[in-house]
Amino acid sequence: MDFTEIYRQSSSLVAFSPGGHFILTAVEDRVIVRRTDTFQITRTWLVDSSPSPTNVFFSSKSLSKAKSSSGPISDGWVTHCGWSCDSEYIFAAFANVGVVHILKLRDETWSGRIEAGTEGLTKAEWAPDGRTILCFSEWGLRVTLWSLATGNATYIQFPVHPDRGYAFRADGRYFFLAERHKSKDTLGVYDAAESYKLMRHFPLPTSSLASLAMSPTGNHIAIWEGPLDYKLHVLTPAGNVLTTFTPESDPGLGIRNVAWHPNGMFLAVGGWDDRIYILESLSWSAVATLELSSRIPTSTKVWREPSNWMELTEGRGFLSYERLSGPQVLSIVRADQTKPSPKSGALQLEWNNGGDLLLVRFENVPTAVFIYDFPSPQQEFVPRLRSVLLHGSPVFNARWNPVRKGSLVVCCNTQSVYTWSDEWVNESGEEEEMAECIGVPTHKFETRDAKWAPDGKGFILYDKDQFCCAFEVEDEEPEAT
Repeated sequence: MDFTEIYRQSSSLVAFSPGGHFILTAVEDRVIVRRTDTFQITRTWLVDSSPSPTNVFFSSKSLSKAKSSSGPISDGWVTHCGWSCDSEYIFAAFANVGVVHILKLRDETWSGRIEAGTEGLTKAEWAPDGRTILCFSEWGLRVTLWSLATGNATYIQFPVHPDRGYAFRADGRYFFLAERHKSKDTLGVYDAAESYKLMRHFPLPTSSLASLAMSPTGNHIAIWEGPLDYKLHVLTPAGNVLTTFTPESDPGLGIRNVAWHPNGMFLAVGGWDDRIYILESLSWSAVATLELSSRIPTSTKVWREPSNWMELTEGRGFLSYERLSGPQVLSIVRADQTKPSPKSGALQLEWNNGGDLLLVRFENVPTAVFIYDFPSPQQEFVPRLRSVLLHGSPVFNARWNPVRKGSLVVCCNTQSVYTWSDEWVNESGEEEEMAECIGVPTHKFETRDAKWAPDGKGFILYDKDQFCCAFEVEDEEPEAT
């Protein structure tokens, strides 16, 4: 694996373009675009972070609150940025001063500017069409959808959450937004092709909605209650409630994570306890329960990070995990469920792109990554724990490859990155899994997160204020003689 040089970044604002040819970086108030083949700078903008006149007039109190909540991030730094779906446009938002700038990759002189006004700005992002920007205001007052094509804005009042509680259908045609009207949860359905015209608006069965998740097929919407009530509802886009799921035994607290299977046939639901429920979309009943146990089955492959491997390799090169044999016992931290936000439960649920593997991280086993295997439709439906990856430090993030179904990268806030794959071929020609520790060849770099390239052949590694990229070394094809 080849690593690039170390580059500066701020707020982890680094992203591949949708086509994978460019990489976008924000460094304080500067936006930089590099080519991914040479990492030469293609475009750079010094973005004006001055607030709008309205913001200056009304912001004496709101800005002081923003400073206290934003920590070390300066008001003059980019807080959000991203690519349009066709890589033609880039937005750079300064949430603390309520301004969004739009830049054009192939015309360095062209620019646009959105001023949030007195309602403020907490988040901005692209809509799937790449010509509309969503701006969420402070205090949940409204979300504004700004069209670059027409220059017009559509306002929707009282979104429940700026960071969750909304979704687009997979084709981008409809926008679903959880809203709060007259102290009741509602869902609005808006037609993106008709300037976000309201199509439906109906009440929800929740008392305090935590979030929602749209199925990949667009036929179902899962919504769930807040952290005190373990209750999940599945609705159609028309508002019909298909089912309400609650475990037979009271888990004490509510739902923490929900993940749809890639084909929409299954729904994984995890709370603050040690159980993952798998619901199927025909009867909406729990067809399997994955439960955390301190004893790992002997049929499960257990991989452990070698001790002191960084010192032995001097932080360079790679080394395989140790394959453990025989019965293994996990050390599970028993959290106090009477305290708010206990360190337990399903911290992460994520399917691979093929839907035959489910990644689970439990917060009360912070150093472990669990990989569950799901049978094919022709086999008996009995999910099993396939592999467990054990590390010397708590896992910060784990990401599936977006293209290859059996490739995973893990980050533990150390000067290394960890990979797991079931694509290796042994001497007899059979596929088998492999887990490796890879040192990042630099000093003072702690890998907190990773983000795969769209083609799945490399990834970005994030430190607090710097980043690098790692790409697979492709074998050269022998020349024909």
